[in-house]
Amino acid sequence: MALKKEEVLTRMGQTGIVAVIRTRNTAQLIDITEALLAGGVVSIEVTMSTPKAINGIEMLADRFGDQALIGVGTVIDAATARDAIAAGAQFVVSPVTDEQIIATTIRYGKISIPGAFTPTEILRAWTLGGDIIKVFPSTALGPQFFKDLLAPLPQLRLTPTGGVNLKNAGEWIKAGAVCVGAGSSLVSQEAITSGNWAMISQNAKAFVETIAAARTK
Repeated sequence: MALKKEEVLTRMGQTGIVAVIRTRNTAQLIDITEALLAGGVVSIEVTMSTPKAINGIEMLADRFGDQALIGVGTVIDAATARDAIAAGAQFVVSPVTDEQIIATTIRYGKISIPGAFTPTEILRAWTLGGDIIKVFPSTALGPQFFKDLLAPLPQLRLTPTGGVNLKNAGEWIKAGAVCVGAGSSLVSQEAITSGNWAMISQNAKAFVETIAAARTK
């Protein structure tokens, strides 16, 4: 049974982390996903920079659909969003705000996570129907930006992507992020190349624990 949007949002927020996967081979996606799930991370974003990403999303959705939330990232056009959703993507992440991508995601009842940077862009993305706004790149902004923005706009759901790691993930959560997006700091190319799936599981567990700890303080 397909999860409703609010159920997906709740599950994404519970662990508070979305794993952003970039790999050269879709065959590695199974092992990476198993490692992330073993560490407690359930939100898996397969970026379109991965070769045959749509096939990879379909494979993961078929195999892990009852355990994980499989999504698509680096989406820059509505056609890609539609194809990924047809393959089983529960959420669609973009580095920019594109009205047609958001509209397509809404049409099919999935989670829209458009990218924005300035307060004006962020509010526009929210007004167009973004469920969570990806503040990107967040590297140059820092958690204080979320605190400052959420003071006058507390209705926003925000997530940072870019420069998120174990040292600062908790600070982003304390600043008001509903979840964080982590790429190489969670799923490193070193671990993928060497097949060190235990390292990915350990990183996942550490992220989940760090975020849980931040929410209790």
